[in-house]
Amino acid sequence: MEILKMRILTLLFIILCETAGFAQFKNIKLDSAIAGRAYQPCEPTIVINRKNPKNIVAASVLNNIYVTEDGGETWKTSTLESSHGVAGDPVLLADKKGTLYNFHLSNPGGGGRDSDWIDRIVCQISNDNGLTWSDGSFAGLNPPKHQDKPWATLQPKTRNLYLTWTQFDKYGSSDEAHKSNIMFSESKDGKKWSKPIQINQLSGDCLDDDQTTMGGFPAVVEDRLFVAWSVDNKIFLDRSFNNGATWLTNDIEIADQHGGWNLSIPGISRSNGLPILIADNSFSQFRGSLYLVYADQKNGETDTDIWFKRSSNFGDNWTTPIRVNDDAGGTHQFLPWMTMDNTTGIIYIVYYDRREYDDLQTDVYLAYSNDGGGTFKNVKISESPFIPTEETFFGDYTNIDADNGIITPIWTRMDDGKTSVMTTIIQQDDLIKREMPEKKKKKK
Repeated sequence: MEILKMRILTLLFIILCETAGFAQFKNIKLDSAIAGRAYQPCEPTIVINRKNPKNIVAASVLNNIYVTEDGGETWKTSTLESSHGVAGDPVLLADKKGTLYNFHLSNPGGGGRDSDWIDRIVCQISNDNGLTWSDGSFAGLNPPKHQDKPWATLQPKTRNLYLTWTQFDKYGSSDEAHKSNIMFSESKDGKKWSKPIQINQLSGDCLDDDQTTMGGFPAVVEDRLFVAWSVDNKIFLDRSFNNGATWLTNDIEIADQHGGWNLSIPGISRSNGLPILIADNSFSQFRGSLYLVYADQKNGETDTDIWFKRSSNFGDNWTTPIRVNDDAGGTHQFLPWMTMDNTTGIIYIVYYDRREYDDLQTDVYLAYSNDGGGTFKNVKISESPFIPTEETFFGDYTNIDADNGIITPIWTRMDDGKTSVMTTIIQQDDLIKREMPEKKKKKK
C-alpha cells in the first residue's frame, strides 16, 4: 500500500512539473474602483521604456499613473496633474532614448462640458521613468471646438512625434452644420506643435457615433506617414511622404466595417471597433508593411469578430480580411488593440472574448503572429472571467505594448459594476513553450 501511495504521489509530482510551464499568466491588478472617486478606472494604456525594459508605465482614466521599475514585481501609483487639466483618453509612448510621452484630453477650467472642457490635446513628458511629468504642451486649441480621442506615434529615426485626433465643431451636437474631422499635428520634441491641419475629405457628424469621423490612428513606415480612421461603416486611410506637409487629394477606402465602429455588445454601454494601424519597422521579410485590425459584425449582431488586413505597397492594396479569433463562431470578440515587437517581428493583438460562455462572462485573449499576420495563434491570458454591466462605463479601449520579447497587454475588467485595471507581463519564451509539442521518448 505504501509503495502504491508513493507511486501516485510521484505521478502527481511529474504531472505538476510538466504542466507548470503552461500555467495561466499571472494577472496584476493595478487599480480598482474606490468610493468617492469621481471616475472609475478604465481606458488603460501601457508602454515599455525602450532604454530600460524593467521600467513599464501605465495610465488610465481619469488621471492615474502606474510605474514599475522592477519588471512588474512592484508598482507605484500617482495622480497626473497639469495646468491644462487632465480629462482622460490617455496615450503613452516611449522613444529609444528613454523619454516617455503622455497624451490626454484637457479641462483647464475644471468645469463641465459647457466650459473649456476638451479644448486641446495635451502632451506631458517624463525623463525619470514616469515618476514625474512636465506641466505639458498642447496642440489643437481652437475654441469653441472640441478636441477628442487622440493617438500618437514616433518616427523611429528622428524621434519626431505625430499626433492625430478628432475635432468636433460641437461635441454631441445634432445640428447638421456641425462636423467632425481628423486633425494632424507634429512636433520635434513634444514641447512645440505645428498648426493642426485637417486630413480627411469626408466629414462626419458630432454625435460620437457611427456617422462621426473617429479614431484617427497614425503609423510610420520608414519616412512615410499613414493615418486610418472610421466613418459611415467604412475605414479610410490617408498618407504623407513628406512628414505631414502634404496629403492625398482623395482618401483611400481600405475596409468595410459592418455595424459601424460603435458596436452593440451585451453588457457594454458601447464598444469601439475603431481601427488600429501599425507599421512593420522590424528587420523581418515583412518590413515596410502596414497592419490593420478592427472589430465588426460581418457575421451578424450576435457574432462580433476581430479582423486583420495587411498592405505591402503603402496602403494602395490590402489583403482580404482574415478572422483573428479562432473560435467556432457565434459569440462576441471585441475591443481589440494591436502592437508589434520590432525586435522580433511578431504582431500581438489583445481583445475580449466570450467563446466559452452562453451569457455575459468575458475573458481576455492574446493573439500573435510571426508570419506578418498570415496566421494567428490565440491564448487566454485572463485568470478568470468577469461580467460587465451597461450601467457602468467600461471604457472605449484596451492597449498593449511589446519590446525585446516582453509583452504587456492591459485591460479593464468589471466585477459587481466596479471596474479595475489589469495587466500581465508575458515573456515571448513562455508563449513558445505553449506551442512546443510533448517530446516522445526514443525507443531503444
